[in-house]
Amino acid sequence: MNSSTLDFSALDRALSELRQNAVSWAETPLAERIGLLERLMPRILDGAAELAAAGARAKGYAPDSPWAAEDWAGGPWVLAQNVGARLHVLRRIAAGRDPLPARAVHEEGGRSWVDVFPATGWDRLLLNGFSARVRMLPGISAEQVRERAAGQCRGRAECAGVALVLGAGNVAALTAVDILHKLYSEGQVVVAKMNPVNAYLRPHFERIFIEFIERGWLRFVDGGPAEGTYLTTHDGVDTIHVTGSDRTHDAIVWGTDEQAEQRRHDDRPLIDKPFTSELGGVSPCIVTPGPWSAADFRFQAEHIVTSKMNNSGHNCIASQILVLPRAWDGTERLLEEIRQVLRELPARADYYPGAGQRLAAVLKAHPEAESHGDGCRLLIPDIADHDDALITGEVFASALGVVRLPGDTPAEFLAHAVDFANGTLPGTLGATLIVHPRTEKAHRAAVRQAIAELRYGTLGINCWSGVNLLLGYTPWGAYPGHTRQDIGSGIGFVNNAFMLEDVEKTVVRAPFAPAPRGLFTGSPSLSPRPPYFVTNRTGRTTLERVTRFTTAPGLAQLPAIFASALRG
Repeated sequence: MNSSTLDFSALDRALSELRQNAVSWAETPLAERIGLLERLMPRILDGAAELAAAGARAKGYAPDSPWAAEDWAGGPWVLAQNVGARLHVLRRIAAGRDPLPARAVHEEGGRSWVDVFPATGWDRLLLNGFSARVRMLPGISAEQVRERAAGQCRGRAECAGVALVLGAGNVAALTAVDILHKLYSEGQVVVAKMNPVNAYLRPHFERIFIEFIERGWLRFVDGGPAEGTYLTTHDGVDTIHVTGSDRTHDAIVWGTDEQAEQRRHDDRPLIDKPFTSELGGVSPCIVTPGPWSAADFRFQAEHIVTSKMNNSGHNCIASQILVLPRAWDGTERLLEEIRQVLRELPARADYYPGAGQRLAAVLKAHPEAESHGDGCRLLIPDIADHDDALITGEVFASALGVVRLPGDTPAEFLAHAVDFANGTLPGTLGATLIVHPRTEKAHRAAVRQAIAELRYGTLGINCWSGVNLLLGYTPWGAYPGHTRQDIGSGIGFVNNAFMLEDVEKTVVRAPFAPAPRGLFTGSPSLSPRPPYFVTNRTGRTTLERVTRFTTAPGLAQLPAIFASALRG
């Protein structure tokens, strides 16, 4: 059946209803917007177990499987954390305060920085030792940062309109938090098209967002490419946000016929609407040589495997290339620990469409690839050719490649690693940098330079860059500079509860070692092994309890959270 014979009347009705109600959302007072989010929280909690269970079943394992921790982390917890972050900022504004505390904005090295996490006492307690800073674009002063933050909520004129959100097919909460961004940060009502891969989430979202639906500010629709094309080209849609791949973006903007490449060359897009996107890429995890202990090797192996195998690698931010120092005597030891972790993980299969073919292509290109665990966790321990398919394109499945770079000192290695990441790997969404605290102290200038020069929208220091999504306050998107003709990892930032403008990158930090061992490595904190680690034995229970706490914080809940977390 071609698109000319499809019935799009339901889509037309949805857009018409949204258009009629766009002004009413733009005129909704701040106090009522806060109330809507407050009433959202108990609905997230009430359906949290069902939402997480739906994800687990769709991926092929039971809701009580150890793997189900990721469905709590990437579903109800992420959504609740994002709602809580927005509530924190909006309540500050409603109380007559600036959205940003004065001490949060400062200048360093000729640039403006904003400390966005931790933002509350609960943040400091539950994620002790974790922090996030946002670096602004060159030429933006601290005063300008303060003046422009949360402009939509502080009297700046809103442009009522209809936004199309083309939902992600992998992480459950992404579509929901993209909706919140469009409603609260951009002041637009939303038509959200579910991705066919996880369209089963629609009833869960409709229950959570019921008030927004009843008041005509949100509509969910289903469908495939035909429905997506109809919506993107519809006159009733003013702006578009998509989470997907660069191929998805290019098909929308330039088409898929024989004229598509010429349109791109001539910059003659099929649609010319404001368009933001988050499109993934090939994310590196860079390991700096240092004085690691046996426990450090094991912990960081678990960290690296988590950054690849969470969600079977079906994450746009998954570590795909592990960058190791060729001259470091710890390189082989770390790889052996990674192999051990891969062997110990419970069985599961890659579920995302096309994963099997992509893994088969990796095996064809690398017959020497190591297959661990249940046979679909691939490790390619030494990629020498920088034109290799694992380096030039996103695999979006459970394959991890290793590139070894020269450098007799941490400073020399980091210089090579930064050049490789910036100049060879496609995409600028996120990168992870692992560095022992004593190494950073001894080579402070080199580490600081690497942090400054890595061109990624999120840089995680001793922290998988995907943790950005868990925090809510942090802007999420590609490093600025992409264009629609060369889209890379996309354009624009979402989440971003402080509604910062002129964002360049976010730097997230975590302790190098968990408590109490962090005391002896120079990274003291109260945080045990993170509950989102794929090796955490109590991760699912801990995340259930953290989700409950996030929706309704209370001191009485903390002992149970800590008891579970410490057993992980």
